[in-house]
Amino acid sequence: MPTPEEKASFSKRLEIALRRSPEPVKGATELALRFNLRYQGEAISPQTAHKWLGGRAIPANDKLATIAAWLNVDEHWLHYGASPGAKKSTDVASVDNFKPSAETIALAQKISLLPPQQRYLIEDLILQLRQE
Repeated sequence: MPTPEEKASFSKRLEIALRRSPEPVKGATELALRFNLRYQGEAISPQTAHKWLGGRAIPANDKLATIAAWLNVDEHWLHYGASPGAKKSTDVASVDNFKPSAETIALAQKISLLPPQQRYLIEDLILQLRQE
C-alpha cells in the first residue's frame, strides 16, 4: 500500500505531466473525462481523479499505463519518480563555475522572448531533467 508521501509525490508528477500536455487539463472533472475517453476499462469518476490530483490515491497499473501513454511520459517515472540507478545531474557548485558558450547565450535569448507560460514550461522541463 502506498505511503502518503508516495501518493503526494505521484500527484506532483501527474500535475507536471498534465501541465506539459499540449491540451492542459484543468481540474478533476476534465481529467476524468479525458482519461475515460482513452481508457478501455470501467470509467473513473471525477472524485477518483480528484484523489489522484490531491495526493490521496495512486491509480492501478492499467490506469497508470493509460495516463502515461496519453501524456507521453514514462510509466515508471509517473508512478515512482526517477529510477534509483538514474544518472544524477551536476550539483550546484559546478553550475557556479559554468561559462556559457555563444550557443547557450543565443538559446537563452530565444527563451527570454517566449511568453511567460512557455518560459515556465521550459524551466519546469529543465528542473525535471536535472532530477533524473
